[in-house]
Amino acid sequence: MSDICKNWTQWLKQNRFAGQTPEMQEQTMRWLEAVRDVILVYAEIKPYDVVLDIGTGTGLLAFKALEQQNCSGRVIFSDMFQDCLDDCKKILDEAGVKSGYELLKCPVEHIALPESSVHKALMRSVLVHVVNKQPAISEIYRVLKPGGKLCAFEPIIRSNTRYWEILDPMYVEKYEDFKQVENEIMENPLDSLCNFDEHTLETNLEIAGFSVPEVKLQEVRSRYVVQPNMVREWFINPPSPNQPSTKERYLKYFDEPTVEKFMQDVQNYLTGREISLKTNAVFINATK
Repeated sequence: MSDICKNWTQWLKQNRFAGQTPEMQEQTMRWLEAVRDVILVYAEIKPYDVVLDIGTGTGLLAFKALEQQNCSGRVIFSDMFQDCLDDCKKILDEAGVKSGYELLKCPVEHIALPESSVHKALMRSVLVHVVNKQPAISEIYRVLKPGGKLCAFEPIIRSNTRYWEILDPMYVEKYEDFKQVENEIMENPLDSLCNFDEHTLETNLEIAGFSVPEVKLQEVRSRYVVQPNMVREWFINPPSPNQPSTKERYLKYFDEPTVEKFMQDVQNYLTGREISLKTNAVFINATK
């Protein structure tokens, strides 16, 4: 795996912004806050609810839930990575928060809580990092109280714009070969990033036992001019600390000079051009 990103805290604070201009980074933060707000509206958190933030990361959802409850309930910052929990604890200590929260180290597939113990389960971009979604969703169902809610957001990566769609084969060597490989990568059933969509998630929720789960697809289109250093960052930065970068994925099919030539061709062709991209995601609102 890439040694560019050491842990989740680094990825959340630095690597996910790689190749973005300051303006784009600001837009990303506003978008993250908007996603958070939609999830919390769905959750309808009450003052004394037990709220579980699964895969809390840097606490985007949990801190807002804690603020909404004014520490009157119990917000559980849950993550399988200690560096994320340590970062959240540091923020809590610096803010002088003494009560109303708990830190819990565990993966989503094995939540260290009793059955029917949580009113609301919140989640943002967690299942995208889990290969087998069904056990994870069934585990969330287990810890929810009857009438409890799962409110979540997940990106649907496999339906996003692909590189070959924004390139011209006249300017890219081995265009067809890389197109074929990209399609194979994006349709790999063993890759957590792209082995699901809105339909499979709805099926997972129904199998777990959720009644009439709402899985709402959102399509976002963006346009921007590609800057000189963006393209290489796209290829060398991993989508998460435990995942290979796009370059590393291509190296399973091509030798390094071939991949480097492709990256250079892409950079030469796209730099200075305005591109239009489509990204899909879903909001989940499901009741036990």
